Amino acid sequence: MRELKLKAMAKVNLGLDVLRKREDGYHELRMIMQSIYLYDRIEIRRSEEKGIRVFTNLYYLPTGPENLVYRGAELLMKEFQIQSGLEIRLEKHIPVAAGLAGGSSDAAAVLLGVNRIFGLGLSKEELMERGVKLGADIPFCIMRGTVLAEGIGEKLTKLPGAPSCQVLLAKPKIHVSTKSVYGALQAEKLPFHPDIDGQIQSIRQGDLYGMAEKMGNVLETVTIQRYPEIQALKDGMEKMGALKAMMSGSGPTVFGLFDDRRTAREAYERLRKGSLAKQVYLTTFFN
Repeated sequence: MRELKLKAMAKVNLGLDVLRKREDGYHELRMIMQSIYLYDRIEIRRSEEKGIRVFTNLYYLPTGPENLVYRGAELLMKEFQIQSGLEIRLEKHIPVAAGLAGGSSDAAAVLLGVNRIFGLGLSKEELMERGVKLGADIPFCIMRGTVLAEGIGEKLTKLPGAPSCQVLLAKPKIHVSTKSVYGALQAEKLPFHPDIDGQIQSIRQGDLYGMAEKMGNVLETVTIQRYPEIQALKDGMEKMGALKAMMSGSGPTVFGLFDDRRTAREAYERLRKGSLAKQVYLTTFFN
């Protein structure tokens, strides 16, 4: 195989809880992660020219080792001593630094692609073991679907697909540092913990309303305090008919779940014309 085209799916967190800060500095997490039908396109080609070359449609994205796509390819090519060159074309559609795991998903797609294009024969589990060395979200982005993630995000349990609905995403005109949010989080003093077990039960029962009701993200306690426009987006979506709206990951993207396509479309149009969000998308879960 000389060429491969892939889709790298974004994710949202339907529930995100932090149990404690570990001795190694990482946080012990418990969260439900969900793939959504918003994706980057990736093309991988074998090349006669040695080395890894990355091309993107966004001028400000790095194309060297600072990019997870490059590092994903490099990881496998070094391990298996692959001498062929590789050309990667990345067409970004997932907002950057948005709490949607865009970079992690791109890296996951490249790991899958390099494995296939060079016939390395690695299983998904083996790719996930390698992927976590580059980022905690990468194993999930290889697995995809509806997943319970624990540990630092690397212990994954596949769940039944979440009930179908319309998903409205809105990213405000701000940049949030994940490292800074976790650094400021006081895990032992959190005012609430989302009902992750109850949410899993609702998912197993196909109960969209129960699942939405139990949504919660403890990182909002830090990010919303710094950026009140995130709360304004949440409130706005719920006034427009969302069953529940919540920040994804460490932010700043807010997503709302709708049980009615028309209501979701009207909310999408209103947000697009408003000033609260820079980027707005209407999509569905990917299972």
